[in-house]
Amino acid sequence: MTTNTLKQEDKGGFFANFKFPSAYTILFALIAIVALLTWIVPAGQYDRVMNDDLGKEVPVTGTYKVVDSNPQGIVDVLMAPIDGLYDHNTYEAAAIDVSLFILVIGGFLGLVTKTGAIDAGIERVTAKLAGREEWMIPILMALFAAGGTIYGMAEESLPFYTLLVPVMIAARFDPVVAAATVLLGAGIGTLGSTINPFATVIAANAAGIPFTDGILLRVAMLVIGWFICVAYVMRYAKMVQADQSKSIVFDKYEENKAYFLGDKDEQGSLEFTTTRKIILGIFTAAFGVMIYGVAVLGWWMAEISAMFLAATIIVGIVARMSEEELTSSFIDGARDLLGVALIIGIARGIVVIMDRGMITDTILNTAEHAVTGLSSIVFINVMYWLEILLSFLVPSSSGLAVLTMPIMAPLADFAGVSRDLVVTAYQSASGIVNLMTPTSAVVMGGLAIARVPYVRWVKWVMPLLGILTVLIMAMLSLGAIL
Repeated sequence: MTTNTLKQEDKGGFFANFKFPSAYTILFALIAIVALLTWIVPAGQYDRVMNDDLGKEVPVTGTYKVVDSNPQGIVDVLMAPIDGLYDHNTYEAAAIDVSLFILVIGGFLGLVTKTGAIDAGIERVTAKLAGREEWMIPILMALFAAGGTIYGMAEESLPFYTLLVPVMIAARFDPVVAAATVLLGAGIGTLGSTINPFATVIAANAAGIPFTDGILLRVAMLVIGWFICVAYVMRYAKMVQADQSKSIVFDKYEENKAYFLGDKDEQGSLEFTTTRKIILGIFTAAFGVMIYGVAVLGWWMAEISAMFLAATIIVGIVARMSEEELTSSFIDGARDLLGVALIIGIARGIVVIMDRGMITDTILNTAEHAVTGLSSIVFINVMYWLEILLSFLVPSSSGLAVLTMPIMAPLADFAGVSRDLVVTAYQSASGIVNLMTPTSAVVMGGLAIARVPYVRWVKWVMPLLGILTVLIMAMLSLGAIL
């Protein structure tokens, strides 16, 4: 036991031995809490009409009415994670699509790792970046931010956690740096969405305005927010690189090193053979094809999963694996991410309970009344905080846009605020919440892949979220004045 650990135990007393619950327990507790609310919060519903531009039904302002309650009991709580995997509601696709994608990508990564191509590539990258490893952070965060602002990169980012964690550990950082690079990078891009069709475009259409309205404010929010996030992550990364005991997951240092890097220290350097170079090329190309397919061809989880399955077979052939070795490596890789796939279903169970308990529209109606009659600056800031609350309940950016914009956008006319500012308030609120909400499959799944405990992530990221919130509120207030 290290001296540092002894000091922590001496100071911690009782709490030194306290262990925070796992992500599974936290999510189940949230499901139970939401189920309890269905017994307390009155049930209600808006009338809905089909919006041809969105291809979805949207709520109609002024049509809210109280309906018979449908409180959720113990059986409903137990069924929620199961239903969460395959249930389709008005706003989101079934989580089973994402879960199956996670298993396929796990199998693909497991097979590629088996060939030694990733490990050999990591050794070459870290050797060439010796002394300059921290520059990976702004470069990669810029790329992820571009994905976020252009097409709302979310579930597509999950494979990159598995790829980046060993790279960051080899560079003497920790899994938190890897998780932050992906999650904060793509997240700040989504927060400052410019042409993101799954957030800005849908919200603007639902609000009845062109999606280009208000784009300059969003660009400014994106650029300034990106600089803040990069500075925050790089400061922590340099601190950990200088002293590993400063890592918030230092107690798992040896465990994570063994899990993500294996025994390469004992085996020595891996030879970067021609076969491994080809496999690494296929590996890189697969992610390029994924991004192109989502951004240009309109692919979703089924098409992406099929593409990675094809890439798995090609890698197995190039590596000259036997049928048994190929299938067993794929299954082992999928098994490693099985827990992540289950987390996605459990997280979605919260939304299932809320919708079936008929309290989603009641909460939205309360928000509608809360912003009525306020001055422009107060209106837009209250709107932002209401969208934050609703984002916890509806983590899907497109789902939140379809749910709230038809109700909230018209209220801006009475407050003397442009509707594009309401869209900006919505997407910035959704973006910041999806950097830490336990109801997001991307947050919980990404942290599970990186082996970063959820409670520690929240504690680490909260100061950053506070800074970003001040920035957003200041810019929204400025937008309301101009």
